[in-house]
Amino acid sequence: MNGSTWSASVPLVATLAACSFAPAYRTPDGAPPAPVYKEAGDWQQAGPLDDQARGPWWMLFQDPQLDALEARVGSANQNLKAAFARLQEARAATRIARADLFPALSLGASAARARTSAYSPRFRTGQEPTLNNFDLEADLSYEVDLWGRVRNTVNAAKANRQASAADLASLDLALHAELATDYYTLRSQDAQEVLLEKTVEDYSRSLQLTTRLYRGGAAAVADVDQAQAQLQTARTQAADIALGRAQTEHAIAVLIGENPSGFHLDSNPLPTDTAPPPIDPGLPSTLLQRRPDVAAAERRVAAANAQIGVARAAYFPVFSLAAAAGFDSSNASTWLDAPSRIWSVGPQGVLTVFDAGRHRAQAAQAHALYDEQVADYRSAVLTAYQEVEDNLAALHRLEQESISESAAVTATAKALQQAEYRYKAGLVTYLEVATTETTALQAQLSRVSILNRRMDASVLLVKALGGGWRTAPLGRVDASAEAYASRKN
Repeated sequence: MNGSTWSASVPLVATLAACSFAPAYRTPDGAPPAPVYKEAGDWQQAGPLDDQARGPWWMLFQDPQLDALEARVGSANQNLKAAFARLQEARAATRIARADLFPALSLGASAARARTSAYSPRFRTGQEPTLNNFDLEADLSYEVDLWGRVRNTVNAAKANRQASAADLASLDLALHAELATDYYTLRSQDAQEVLLEKTVEDYSRSLQLTTRLYRGGAAAVADVDQAQAQLQTARTQAADIALGRAQTEHAIAVLIGENPSGFHLDSNPLPTDTAPPPIDPGLPSTLLQRRPDVAAAERRVAAANAQIGVARAAYFPVFSLAAAAGFDSSNASTWLDAPSRIWSVGPQGVLTVFDAGRHRAQAAQAHALYDEQVADYRSAVLTAYQEVEDNLAALHRLEQESISESAAVTATAKALQQAEYRYKAGLVTYLEVATTETTALQAQLSRVSILNRRMDASVLLVKALGGGWRTAPLGRVDASAEAYASRKN
């Protein structure tokens, strides 16, 4: 080959080596973000901004016991450990795919003694039928990635690795949020237990009073039955709350990697004046960069896009370079002598001529997978906006409910006091007292339940906003996985 031909072929080879049949990738279009969240309205809480270093998001609630429990999730939760193992698998798969970018070198040696049939067409007259063969050979092979098959395989593996890292971050966020909601459910159940224990004591005294009045002829037997039924109903409610508390405590134990049989949290009733911390939802346009689940969905779109390039490359020939060198001899004493040297070098090309539609089906499968991942990504985007709007609405409406229910608690307490006065004066039957007591109890229990729902909505809003996952371009998600690895170790 003369110099001009060589210089002309180099750019051609370089161009072919840079060829890729994967479509030019861009993030799929999703639902356009609104200028502001609809449910925020005029009700806008001030709080930490996303560009500030937030640290563990649960510290917003300023609860040392919650902080201590949350710190145990990352190192002990088995679901997180499984997700981290899946990330390690994805990282290994990326390294496996990247290895195909480089030549493969193997070394083999053999020693054999064999007899050739005297009637074999390869047997020469006068040849010794039994021979020895000593072989030492190094083989080098390299696929020339002209069509981008290997590079797109690597790109797909890298995108899947990033998706696994985002899955880990998403699961970490979900488990921490679940622990926080369980924690506030437990404290709300403690508060309801205190209310019901006091109610049982009050109803027991009312039953005793009504029984004395009945024996003195100042009350009907129906009043005694009514007081007895009211007391037993309150005891049933208390037992049901105790059951719920036990199950919530068991759920917390599993989240922090403890055996429920040996785990216990002392009663810590949630004060009725507790309020959720202030949270700034930011702008809808920044939400997608703050959600690890959206990042995971986007990375899977990128992986599917690269797989289209892999499927398209299968239509074209596979070119490879192969080389071998070594020693081959029938005598061990001359095995490594210069005349025993062997070598070979040369290119190879393989083109599939007929495969009964296999390549076409693989290409169709790759396109269908891409369409599926795009749909999943768009669904994740819509769900992200929905979750923020849902919890903004919940916080707004529940704050209003809390105000009205507190007023109801005050009103029913006054009504109960008046009913007790009238009953003791003989002006009404015990039915009025029982009805008013039941209404007062339900108002108090409802106030605690609303407070629990407010705290849950606050936690879920933080989760919907991405928690402590820092803003970063989609796909750069390994930092969260490394953070988990550091906590795990």
